[in-house]
Amino acid sequence: MAQKIGIWGGSFDPVHIGHLILAQEALTACNLDRLIWVPSGDPPHRAGPVASGEDRLHMVSCVVQNHDAFSVSDLEVRRSGSSYTSVTLKDIRAEACDEADLLYLLIGADNAVDFNQWFEPDRVMDLAQVVVFDRPGVSRGDVPPELADRMIFLDTPQIEISSTTVRERVRQDVSIKYWVPEPVLNHIDARGLYR
Repeated sequence: MAQKIGIWGGSFDPVHIGHLILAQEALTACNLDRLIWVPSGDPPHRAGPVASGEDRLHMVSCVVQNHDAFSVSDLEVRRSGSSYTSVTLKDIRAEACDEADLLYLLIGADNAVDFNQWFEPDRVMDLAQVVVFDRPGVSRGDVPPELADRMIFLDTPQIEISSTTVRERVRQDVSIKYWVPEPVLNHIDARGLYR
């Protein structure tokens, strides 16, 4: 029987409580059977992550290990060079899914606005149903109508937390307790990340 599988790529630098809330919202709202987290390798459209791919993969792995529907893929972290969503979706379909499974790509509204500038945006939409999370300061009206009509928009909580803010708090030696799950906090401390 076909499964509905969510794919959520991101730098997760670091993964924080907002990511978990949104992941659970998507799981419920889209009636997903599974959600695969994909920490990015070398994103072509932005500056690279601060923590290594291995550190980010470890932090996400720690967070998802106790949730039956969550898993993590090291596909992009293993890949050398730039990572493109169309390639990642094709590879995930080949490695982790049955042909009949339905893929749902989870993105933030900020990414939906410039989705037509992605590498092979039509191919991405052929490979997966694009599901859009709300983001502060961005509305569905900001997304070009020809794209918005092909996307599912979720009414998700506005989480005012970002990985950038978490990293800045660490740099300033301000507590991030409850901003990130405890295993992530422990890994950041043990590795001296973001200082």
